[in-house]
Amino acid sequence: MSNYAIVIANQLNVNQRQVEKTIELLESGATVPFIARYRKEATGGLNEVQIAAIRDLLLRLKELDKRREAVLQSIEEQGKLDAGLRQQIEAAASMTELEDLYLPYRPKRRTRATIAIEKGLEPLADSIMRGVMPAGATDDDLQGARDIIAERISEDAAVRNRVRNIFRRRAMLTSALARGVDENDEKVGKFESWLDWKEPINRAPSHRILALFRGEEAGVLKVHVKPEKDDESIEAMTSHTRPRGEAGEQYDLAVADSYKRLVMPSIETEFRNMLKEKADREAIRVFAENLRQLLLAAPMGQKRTLAIDPGFRTGCKVVCLDAQGQLLHNETIYPFTSVREERAAVNKLEALVEAFHIEAIAIGNGTAGRETEEVVQKCHFNRKVIAVSVSEAGASVYSASEVARREFPEYDITVRGAVSIGRRLMDPLSELVKIDPKSIGVGQYQHDVDQKLLSESLGDTVVSCVNSVGVELNTASRELLSYVSGIGPALADKIVAHRNKNGAFADREALKQVKGLGDKAFEQCAGFLRVRESANPLDHSAVHPERYALVERMAASVGADVESLCKNADLRTSIKLEQFVSGDCGLPTLHDIMKELEKPGLDPRAKFEVFEFDKNVTRIEDVQAGMVLPGIVTNITAFGAFVDIGVHQDGLVHISQMASRRVNDPSEVVHLHQHLKVKVLDVDLRRHRISLTLRGVE
Repeated sequence: MSNYAIVIANQLNVNQRQVEKTIELLESGATVPFIARYRKEATGGLNEVQIAAIRDLLLRLKELDKRREAVLQSIEEQGKLDAGLRQQIEAAASMTELEDLYLPYRPKRRTRATIAIEKGLEPLADSIMRGVMPAGATDDDLQGARDIIAERISEDAAVRNRVRNIFRRRAMLTSALARGVDENDEKVGKFESWLDWKEPINRAPSHRILALFRGEEAGVLKVHVKPEKDDESIEAMTSHTRPRGEAGEQYDLAVADSYKRLVMPSIETEFRNMLKEKADREAIRVFAENLRQLLLAAPMGQKRTLAIDPGFRTGCKVVCLDAQGQLLHNETIYPFTSVREERAAVNKLEALVEAFHIEAIAIGNGTAGRETEEVVQKCHFNRKVIAVSVSEAGASVYSASEVARREFPEYDITVRGAVSIGRRLMDPLSELVKIDPKSIGVGQYQHDVDQKLLSESLGDTVVSCVNSVGVELNTASRELLSYVSGIGPALADKIVAHRNKNGAFADREALKQVKGLGDKAFEQCAGFLRVRESANPLDHSAVHPERYALVERMAASVGADVESLCKNADLRTSIKLEQFVSGDCGLPTLHDIMKELEKPGLDPRAKFEVFEFDKNVTRIEDVQAGMVLPGIVTNITAFGAFVDIGVHQDGLVHISQMASRRVNDPSEVVHLHQHLKVKVLDVDLRRHRISLTLRGVE
C-alpha cells in the first residue's frame, strides 16, 4: 500500500499519510460519504472529491499491476525475460509505457514481417541494419527485409515515445466530408460547420471533440488526429546508427513505411482515444454537476398537491396527493377540446382544490404546459394556492419503469407520470432517484461518452447528494434508501420489508433488528438516516451514534441533558471543546457536532421560491429580439446554458454572452434551475432557435 500511497500522493498533491489512512478506510469497506463526514481526523479533512480521486487512482494502479504481472508471465513463458527487461517492466509507470515494452513480445497474427521471416529473410534484414548489402538480393527479398526492419522499428519503445512527443506538440484535429458522401445529403446539415475543420489538439474543447467524433460515427465526417507533415516524425524515427550507402537507402524506405503503415496509425489511435477520454471526462463532469444541482434543487416540502400532466388531444391527467405524496384521487380533464370543456375543466380544478385542501399545483412543462397554466390562471380558488411549472424530463421513463409499476400496479402510465410531477415539486431528490440519471436530460453528448464511466460518475453524484441531505428512515422509498452509505438495493429491500411488517422504527438503534444489517453496515449508514419520531433528539441529526456518549458527556459538563443542549445556545457556547478532544475525535468532528446540535437535521438545500413565466409570451412566435424575459436554467454545457422562457423551446445563452468578462466555465455564472432574466438576441423560427444574453440585463 505504501507504494500506492506515494504515487497517489504525488499525483494528487496530498500528504502521503492522508492517502494511506484513506486507503485503509476504503479497503475496510468504508464509503466515500462516510469517510468524508465521519473520519476527518484520519484523513486530515479530505473532501468527497479528493477521497473519490484516491479511490479511482488506486483502482487504476491495481489494474496496472495486474496487467504488469500478466506481461511478465507471458514474456517469461517465451523464455525471453532477462533481468534488464524485468526491471524496465517493473518500473513502467503507465499502461502505455508497459504496452510499449510488451509490444515486441506480444503474440501476433501473421504480418508482412512474420511472412518474410518464414521465407528466411531475417539474415538479409540484419545485414542491411549492419550496413552490408549482399549481392544478388531480389526486389522481393529487399521488400521482405524492409518489412522486418519496419516492424522492428515500430516496436521500439524509444522510437514510439519520440513520435508521441511530436504528436503532443504538432498534432491537429481535422475533419472533412467523408469519402462518398454527397454534400446535399440531409444528414450532412447537422455537421456542416465541421466539413473543413482544423485546430491543434491542445486547444480543442470537449464538446467540439465529441461533435466531430459523432459526425464520424454517423458516416458524415472523416476525422484525423496527427501532425500535418510527416517529415519530423520520420526523422525522429531514424536511428543515429543509420547505415550508409545502398543499405541506408533501404533503411530509409523501411523507416518511412514503418511510420505510415505501423507507427502513425497506432499513435493516432492512442491520441484519438486520449482526446475522446478527455472529452468524455469533461462532458461527464458537466453532466454530474448539472445532476447535482438538479437533485439538490429547493424542495417545496410537504404540502397537499394537485399535479397535472398536460396534453392537448388526450387531455390533462390530474392527480391529488396528500402532504406525504400519496395518491388520493385521479381523473382526466379536456380543456382544449372546446370552450364548454374548458369551463368544465376550470370548475373541476376549483372543486378538487377545495375537496382535497390543495396548497400547491404542479404543472408539467412539456406539450400544452403553458396552455394548462393559462387554464389554471382562470380558476378562482377559495384558498391560497401556488402554481408551479415542473420539469417533466424523465417522467415518462419513470412511469413505464418497474419502480412505478411496483408503486402503482393498478394505474396506467399517465397517472404515474402525473404523480411523479407532483412529487418532484415536493421533494426533487426523493423522486428523481427513482430514475436512471442518464434519463433526466441534463447532459451533453451523454450517449457518445464512455457509458461505464458515466454511470459510475452519476452514481457517485446521486450517493453524494442523498447522503448530504440525509434520509428519513420511516418514509424513504426503497430507491432512496439504496443510495444511503453502506446500504445498497438488497439491504434497502430488507429495511422496507421490516418496516412494512413491524411498523416504524422507533430510533436508529432499532435498525439493527433488520436481518442482514450488520455492525459495519450500521456504522456506514446510521449517521445519514433520520428518525424524527425518536425520543432521542440526536436521532434527528447527522450526529453519528458512535458519538452519542460523547454528546451526553458534553451536556453533563454544563449540567444539562442532550435535549436542553440542543435548545439552548448559551449552554452550547459554554462548552470548552478542547476538553473533549481524544485520539480519534478532534476539533473538526467536535465542530461538526456543535453545528448539528444548533440545527439538528438542517436541510442543506436552498429555500423554495415560486417562479412565473411572462404571461404574454407562450409561443416562439411571441418572442421578439430585445425582449427581457424571466427564465429557468434547464441545462448547462461547456459552450453555454439553455434557458426555458416558457415557449416549449429553450433558448441558448452562449458562453460569450454570459458576462461582460471572459467566462471559462458557464457554471461560474449560472446554476441549474436558477431563476433569472435574459434578453433575446435573435429568434430563428425556421430552425426553432432562440439566442439569449445575460449581458446588460438587470
